[in-house]
Amino acid sequence: MENDYSFIGPFTQLISLAGLPLNGPLPGSLLKPLSQAGILLKGNLIHKIGRYDDLKKSATELNAVFTVIEDDFICLPGFIDAHTHICFAGSRSADYALRNEGKSYLEIAAAGGGIWDTVSHTREAKQEQLTDLVAQRANRHLQEGVTTIEVKSGYGLSVNEELKLLRAIQNAKAHTKASLIGTCLAAHIIPKDFPGSSSEYLLDILQNLLPQVQEEKLSNRVDIFVEKGAFSLLEAESYLIQAKQKGFVITIHADQFSTGGSALAVQLGALSADHLEASTNKEIALLAASPTSAVVLPGASVGLGCRFAPARRLLDRGASLAIASDWNPGTAPMGDLLTLAALLGVFEKLSDIEVFAGITFRAAAALGLVNRGRLAPGCLADFVLFQGNDYREILYQQGKLKPAQVWKLGNRVF
Repeated sequence: MENDYSFIGPFTQLISLAGLPLNGPLPGSLLKPLSQAGILLKGNLIHKIGRYDDLKKSATELNAVFTVIEDDFICLPGFIDAHTHICFAGSRSADYALRNEGKSYLEIAAAGGGIWDTVSHTREAKQEQLTDLVAQRANRHLQEGVTTIEVKSGYGLSVNEELKLLRAIQNAKAHTKASLIGTCLAAHIIPKDFPGSSSEYLLDILQNLLPQVQEEKLSNRVDIFVEKGAFSLLEAESYLIQAKQKGFVITIHADQFSTGGSALAVQLGALSADHLEASTNKEIALLAASPTSAVVLPGASVGLGCRFAPARRLLDRGASLAIASDWNPGTAPMGDLLTLAALLGVFEKLSDIEVFAGITFRAAAALGLVNRGRLAPGCLADFVLFQGNDYREILYQQGKLKPAQVWKLGNRVF
């Protein structure tokens, strides 16, 4: 029988992030890289980490397969992007140009641009095309070190079209080594062609879409956009309560342009509240006192040219802060998680360890995952290697230093 054990190293520096808290600030002094480190794997899980020379004897006794790293590399857990919209067709470059001419997001949407423009293009695409597009984007993310990717629907906005998107996300899993976590965002905006009210649309989703999503095991997560031009707090509350009763985990697009969504997320026990650019001290205090993860999306701030979410204040009050790309065609087209996280760190004065935590184990928590995001026994063997001998170079170069190797489930995939 093939040996279950493998041994990889030595790494010049290894950042395990093991033992760190899920909540609150993380001073730089907590980041203690392990020098000349090795990782002992059992199958696709981490069995032990430690100094290479100390583990070498155990690895030999276990008849482990050795992979010797002969250059200087820094090893970190694989990155986790807890909020993306990479299941789409078309481009919104026209929206981007209009925003740079001074038009607002809401003005562009009212004039026929915005999310509905992407809905139109995505509806025209066949399911197979969307599968290919999701896989292509996931594989680009994977090459940039992102080993787990949340992917929302939301550009179909009808029962049949949302099923098409969720099936495309599901089918894309066969074409990428990255882990894809599908989320049903049928409640993205009110579809222009729905013959009824917004409440009637949500009822249609509850009665006719979500049961099929469960039957096909396409997703166990439901999201809703609470905002002007999308859904009200009352509509969202009713919808999410019923989705929870059906067994779905819930999350909310909250406080992007106006407040209220994050308070609802806390009230309903949502796994996360995402965006938070408009959050005030009141909302920050509510999130910090709850188990709901605060997911900030610097990609939307860069894409829209607006302020960043108050990441520093969220951390200082004790929130669990995840950082996600929001990769989407309209407001966050860059989709480069590491670059965006590095930029957020500059403007919000986050320590290196706070940034790394936000795109690893704290991002895992925002998705309800406990088996990844750290290099520790029992965790998935997902890790990334950067050329060099000083971890500080990674964020210092603001995304220009890309991973030299990406490992997923104990196998080198890039």
